Amino acid sequence: MTVTPRSGCPINAAVEILGDRWSLVVLRDIMFGDRRHFRTLQRESLEGIASNILASRLRDLVAAGLLTREDVGAGRRATYSLTEPAIQLVPVLAELGWWGLRHRPGSAALQVRARILHEGGPQLWREFQDELRELHLGIPVPSTGGPTVRERFEAEYERASAESPAPDAG
Repeated sequence: MTVTPRSGCPINAAVEILGDRWSLVVLRDIMFGDRRHFRTLQRESLEGIASNILASRLRDLVAAGLLTREDVGAGRRATYSLTEPAIQLVPVLAELGWWGLRHRPGSAALQVRARILHEGGPQLWREFQDELRELHLGIPVPSTGGPTVRERFEAEYERASAESPAPDAG
């Protein structure tokens, strides 16, 4: 992975880190699916990422400062965590998901997060970012007394899955 972008253009600099086929999908799975171990990321990948590609993307995302990798000792699974720059991608992923929802085919169950993020807007994005900061960075979030954003995603996903139980491929 190149540390210095090919040009001074900020769009190019972002695309050099996030513009391949898999990086945003890996970040999505860690961010929204709380899949933080290699085998879980590979086994539960809806898109069927190959182990060598996953290993490469995880290395690249750690090198780019979007993930940290915590080794817990010999024979134990490394845990990947989002960094603050990765957490700040929530609005980007929300907008990307909304674009995909409007312009690409998909399943009702897998479209739930994009719809919730769009309907909740920036306030919901900030709440979700705070939840991610607590989970990945250890920064406590005061309880709102209601369901978390993640719990809302899960409840809506379960509801949508029950309404259309056909298998989803992505």
